[in-house]
Amino acid sequence: MKHIRIAAGIIRNAAGEIFITQRAAEAHMAGKSEFPGGKIEAHETPEQALVRELHEEIGITATEFTLFQTLEHTFDDRHIAFWFFMVDAWEGEPWGKEGQAGSWVAQTALDSSAFPPANAPVIARLRDADGQ
Repeated sequence: MKHIRIAAGIIRNAAGEIFITQRAAEAHMAGKSEFPGGKIEAHETPEQALVRELHEEIGITATEFTLFQTLEHTFDDRHIAFWFFMVDAWEGEPWGKEGQAGSWVAQTALDSSAFPPANAPVIARLRDADGQ
């Protein structure tokens, strides 16, 4: 079974909207919504991977972020450990650098059925009135 470590950014603007992207057609869980991010390389901390992945995927440089939640999820063929970071400040405007669709969604309107199942606890927490 593959073991994968993922750093993901919950990019939240001043209006309380979250920037989400769509998984590529060839990716595991293709077409589902996701928080931008990606695999943590062997030489990286989750924080370093977050900054690198957000720059590569959506063209921003995260400048202020805090760990929001960690969780693990096992699929039939892989075990994934996630580090979700709340990103409250960044340089640049997020966009789909890899051709993926991206959009801003109200934090309270996030729909867990649109995301891979591993994201459900994070989305439930975000949909809370204050997101804490």
